[in-house]
Amino acid sequence: MTVLASALDPAGADYTAHREAMLAKLTELEAEHAKALAGGGEKYVERHRKRGKLLARERIELLLDPDTPFLELSPLAAWGSDYPVGASVVTGIGVISGVECLISANDPTVRGGASNPWTLKKILRAHEIARTNRLPVVSLVESGGADLPSQKEIFIPGGAIFRDLTRLSADGIPTVAVVFGNSTAGGAYIPGMSDHVIMVKERSKVFLGGPPLVKMATGEESDDESLGGADMHARTSGLADYFATDEPDALHQARRVVARLNWRKAHPDPGPAEEPKYDADELLGIVPGDLKVPFDPREVIARIVDGSDFDEFKPLYGASLATGWATLHGYPVGILANAQGVLFSEESQKAAQFIQLANQRDIPLLFLHNTTGYMVGRAYEQGGIIKHGAMMINAVSNSRVPHLSVLIGASYGAGHYGMCGRAYDPRFLFAWPSAKSAVMGPQQLAGVLSIVARQSAAAKGQPYDDDGDAALRAMVEQQIESESLPHFLSGRLYDDGVIDPRDTRTVLGLCLSALHTAPVEGARGGFGVFRM
Repeated sequence: MTVLASALDPAGADYTAHREAMLAKLTELEAEHAKALAGGGEKYVERHRKRGKLLARERIELLLDPDTPFLELSPLAAWGSDYPVGASVVTGIGVISGVECLISANDPTVRGGASNPWTLKKILRAHEIARTNRLPVVSLVESGGADLPSQKEIFIPGGAIFRDLTRLSADGIPTVAVVFGNSTAGGAYIPGMSDHVIMVKERSKVFLGGPPLVKMATGEESDDESLGGADMHARTSGLADYFATDEPDALHQARRVVARLNWRKAHPDPGPAEEPKYDADELLGIVPGDLKVPFDPREVIARIVDGSDFDEFKPLYGASLATGWATLHGYPVGILANAQGVLFSEESQKAAQFIQLANQRDIPLLFLHNTTGYMVGRAYEQGGIIKHGAMMINAVSNSRVPHLSVLIGASYGAGHYGMCGRAYDPRFLFAWPSAKSAVMGPQQLAGVLSIVARQSAAAKGQPYDDDGDAALRAMVEQQIESESLPHFLSGRLYDDGVIDPRDTRTVLGLCLSALHTAPVEGARGGFGVFRM
């Protein structure tokens, strides 16, 4: 039998403590998400509504098929920066007229929807997701362009947004722009470089230079409507393909455009799938509050895969990495999940072989992170941990099947790389509130700095300040702890969102469906040189 048995005791003290710790983290997460939902705040939301306009997420809701989910991406972008949480744009994946699309929507309640450096990063990440998964792009535009005080960080790299739109079109991936308000200066090129453009009567304003700039540059007197209004672009310039009477009409027309794309997924949906045998709510009580305490990732796997059915590969070899085959919402997946945190040579070689097998069979890979990295020490160095770890990283780097990563516990050091961290281009990467990621654990990093400083003092024949050392270690530990938390990392777009563990199966199912819009094909060789 390959249905996983569970040893989790929902009535036990450990489970209760783990659950309480996770719920506390989820409460913090909800508070941060609320900041993103608030946009520019009550004052600017009210001002926007008085103008008869819908909010960004309201526009998305009307655009999507009724009663279908919207997978919002990077909602905590810009967290911890000088800019509002969310980066003044909403991005995500949803179904429009039966077609899975990548949607971006400027939030005009945040400085008029102006783009700051994090807006740019978030939109570029969304375009990357659209390109790799071949998802049509629908841009809901209302933005005053670049946030001018930060232009030095936006202007030069910002051209990549327009480059992406033209490349998506060249690759046959449809792009649709719906303009609700301002789309000025460089922002005018968003409709200008989209395949299909919808503008709203007396609302849309699309021009390279507004009336004041035109006056300064040429001396010409003009007004918004004659210079860049929807009526002018529909009748005179030809930039508008469709002319909408109001916002709901524009969104209806966008749905019709998508319906007429004749868009087909590369792989059909597999249909209904068997639910896991165990309650998803129990995912709250698996990961300890203290990540030094090990836990069995099979308990997580049992609550996210179809029928809790998991065919484990090499279960007796390299036991601190669980590998095996399953289906998730009907899609086949190969799973790599850290069991005891540390990756040894056996785990590394096992992972490399498993990744090659997945590529031979065109099966996507799911990485569940809880690793402190590759094992260190004289015996392990002599045993070849560097070349074996490199073998695993080589396999991950050159694998061509889609990768999904979920950080559920620790993700430290090169183990983060071997388990397909952000730098290794997973199609999607999410984190649980329990996750932490850094070059190493806070205590280890502070301890290394302390040892180096002590050795340096001894080499110079100087006395060592133990009180200063204790203060330094405390400061470093606090810094690394704060910088390894999921809010901090998500704010820098090192993941695509921090999710409630109970939503993991749903989120992964949406991602698997989206990535099967593009062909799923593995590497047939081409892994580079494996050092044996």
